[in-house]
Amino acid sequence: MNKFSSGALLEPHIPAPHGHAEPHPVEEHHTGPGTRAAGPCGHLRILVVDSAADGTDPLVERLRRHGHEPVCAQKGTTALHLHEDVDLVLLDLDLPDLDGLEVCRVIRSTSRVPVIIVTSRGSELDCVLGLQAGADDYVVRPYGFRELLARVEAVMRRSQWQPTSTTTAVEHGPLRIDVNSREVTLAGEEVKLTRKEFDLLLLLASHPDTVVSRKRLLQHVWGDSWSRRTVDTHVSSLRGKLGANSWIVTVRGVGFKLGRP
Repeated sequence: MNKFSSGALLEPHIPAPHGHAEPHPVEEHHTGPGTRAAGPCGHLRILVVDSAADGTDPLVERLRRHGHEPVCAQKGTTALHLHEDVDLVLLDLDLPDLDGLEVCRVIRSTSRVPVIIVTSRGSELDCVLGLQAGADDYVVRPYGFRELLARVEAVMRRSQWQPTSTTTAVEHGPLRIDVNSREVTLAGEEVKLTRKEFDLLLLLASHPDTVVSRKRLLQHVWGDSWSRRTVDTHVSSLRGKLGANSWIVTVRGVGFKLGRP
């Protein structure tokens, strides 16, 4: 068994003075008219990886009150020893010993446990780097707790998704997608993808001559609870991993279709 395991992360992070970590406040976003709060997603063992994560942390307490079992890790090395025993990892990028992106890469190289990055780094580049490192989602502080729960539900739903087709593999030129093992190879070389990247690519590859609308992508891959930017970010990440922008063609105002270099 690999000695490294994954951990979970906590809520919005506000850097504390050096040598003194303080709990991160979780923003209370009240649901107004027409806003639906996140529903239950079952009991989950969640690794919260954050320098301020402990039993008194507001995020940890709220996760526990919602029926989950939070496990705390204040260092990246600790997270790498815990991630194999949890259902989900909430990962901060600003850790005292390792950069969170490297922690995410190591976890993804040894495990398929869902990882949600929760960080104060809010630029588009940071988001792309996080997704390319293997994260299943990227949440920027400050955020509402209901939003976080909704994202956890969506990630867990995607992680359990299985195509209804009896097709075991989809091939498109040098690109091969194994449906059962959820592995992708390009000219015989493995391409490591996150769950949502895989689902997105499989949907496009299953309809190689069809333009798939943004709405359909959102419905099938993200459950309709995501933004246009989410699709664009994952498409950008997929293009980078496949080595050419021409693998996924943008049809302006409509959606995307599978291409080839």
